Amino acid sequence: MTEAILLVGGKGTRLRPLTVHTPKPMVRAAGVPFLTHQLARAKAAGVDHIVLATSYLAEVFEPYFGDGSALGLHIEYVTEDEPLGTGGAIRNVASRLRSAPDDPVLVFNGDILTGLDIGRLVATHETTGADVSLHLTKVTDPRAYGLVPTDGTGKVLAFLEKPQTPEEIVTDQINAGAYVFRRSVIDTIPQGRAVSVERETFPDLLSAGAHLQGMVDSTYWLDLGTPAAFVRGSADLVLGRAPSPAVPGRCGDRLVLPTAMVAPDAKLTGGTVVGEGAFVAEGARVFGSTILPGAVIEPGAVITDSLIGARARVGERSVLTGTVIGDGAIVGPDNELRDGARVWCDARIPAGAVRFSSDQ
Repeated sequence: MTEAILLVGGKGTRLRPLTVHTPKPMVRAAGVPFLTHQLARAKAAGVDHIVLATSYLAEVFEPYFGDGSALGLHIEYVTEDEPLGTGGAIRNVASRLRSAPDDPVLVFNGDILTGLDIGRLVATHETTGADVSLHLTKVTDPRAYGLVPTDGTGKVLAFLEKPQTPEEIVTDQINAGAYVFRRSVIDTIPQGRAVSVERETFPDLLSAGAHLQGMVDSTYWLDLGTPAAFVRGSADLVLGRAPSPAVPGRCGDRLVLPTAMVAPDAKLTGGTVVGEGAFVAEGARVFGSTILPGAVIEPGAVITDSLIGARARVGERSVLTGTVIGDGAIVGPDNELRDGARVWCDARIPAGAVRFSSDQ
């Protein structure tokens, strides 16, 4: 295995306002852009050439990662002029691949945090002689995902998108967003139009008699599509629950990046990250949260399972639970924000303006 495609073109609309100024794969998780973790895991599995399929805010990737040499990789960038979907994006970068027709090419979705054994997936692909191999994982409630039933040998039998009735839930196995393609199969994807691998490419291959192999790997897996999931994923990386060689420090209850300042009596737990240049003042308590670079947490603030954007400020004694504060926003003192609240970039909330309890 020497090369891979990373699909990083999505707009990340479910993550807004985190993705107003930053594409989803570049939002920081455990102190570095999330994409860094994926690149590092690919490198550890023996990949040395990666093509990034970019679209939304494509201009931010190359200035950060360059040619990939700092990570021991060779990275190339291909930008879509218009959205092409997962399959269209894979086909759009095919000219940059170096593999021979029968060689395996790894493909990752850019918003999945996983402990997948990449080498085992590639080995499964090669030993079964599959045209495409898919990482499958088991979930308790599969209704929000595409189901992938397999036979006793792991051969894929069907693709069932987001079942709506109990009768449609024929398996708890779902498409986990990592694939190995035979190089020649990529060239069969239609060029120059939007194509979904989940809804078009895979079902069409199956109908044509191609061999699609599923491999169930039930190690850590998390779709980072929502703010709550993204915050949890970052905390799990810091805590060591999700494996990554790219965490910039030792795993533990907290990760404080260089140039960040934390008051001696501030309490940071639960996988909290404090980014470069951020400040957590005296008496503040932060649990399982991400404080992005340059943000300020004022005295006595209590922040739980939340993400505070770059250069944002949370006022004294404000209590935030399960919330997202956009870049540059200011939450004044004595506010309470609860699960699901999103404060947009550069917004201003006056002192005591939002509460769920008495101000006494």
